[in-house]
Amino acid sequence: MCLVFLSGTSASAQMGDIDTDRDTSKLKFRAVAEIGFISVLSNQIQLGENGTYFNYVKDGGQDVLFPSTRFSLELDFNKRNTLIFLYQPLRLETQALLRDDLISNGITFPASTGINCLYNFPFYRISYLRELTKNNEKFNFAIGGSLQIRNATISFESTDGTLYTDNRGIGPVPALKIRSRLKLSKCFYSEIEADGIYAPVSYLNGSDNEIVGAILDASLRVGAEVNKMTNMFLNIRYLGGGATGTDTGDVWPGDGYVKNWLNFLNISAGFVLKL
Repeated sequence: MCLVFLSGTSASAQMGDIDTDRDTSKLKFRAVAEIGFISVLSNQIQLGENGTYFNYVKDGGQDVLFPSTRFSLELDFNKRNTLIFLYQPLRLETQALLRDDLISNGITFPASTGINCLYNFPFYRISYLRELTKNNEKFNFAIGGSLQIRNATISFESTDGTLYTDNRGIGPVPALKIRSRLKLSKCFYSEIEADGIYAPVSYLNGSDNEIVGAILDASLRVGAEVNKMTNMFLNIRYLGGGATGTDTGDVWPGDGYVKNWLNFLNISAGFVLKL
């Protein structure tokens, strides 16, 4: 058995395999899966210009740990190029008793009302990386870009079923991507990977719609090479971001204004299968 230290997001396993064959032209595939938990450091949302800026941790039952999974496939081709396909489920369901009135999309949930909160924000991501270092067996660095598709459903419902509102949306989110790996010895290495962007949308597209958004998915990983085909690892990830702005499309219910910013900590264990 060869032990390995590694770090990075679950969208990746490693930039190049320890067996030094990354300079060959053959295609290489990797499948990555992990399971762990998410701790919500902060998560606040406001639906509607006159809505409550609701604190999920303090008032919405997100002060506990939530199970998490993450899956990705990687393809290395033409020596120093990598494609990554990632799926990240992110579904938080809680119940809480309101301390104060909650106003969401113009609907008032009175204090002392029991509510069911759904925060469902899975995403899909495709990434491309180009390794910049060459013929360096100890250090690799790659840079590229990602396109993330968010698929959000956020809702509040009174436990007696008399009050309900939601917000839904699907949209593309571009991001920059980096990945670096340092080989510490014949079998040990460390890796860092991050996807992120800060986007003032009105500035970028010249519109009057003032929307600001940001994402950051960054992590460190430590693991062990079990054999030539399998790695096992522990992973620590920060997942954060959000958006503030008004949707000018079909905005019913409410006026289309949404303000949502979050900070999550994810700890997980998993494996890499080199195919």
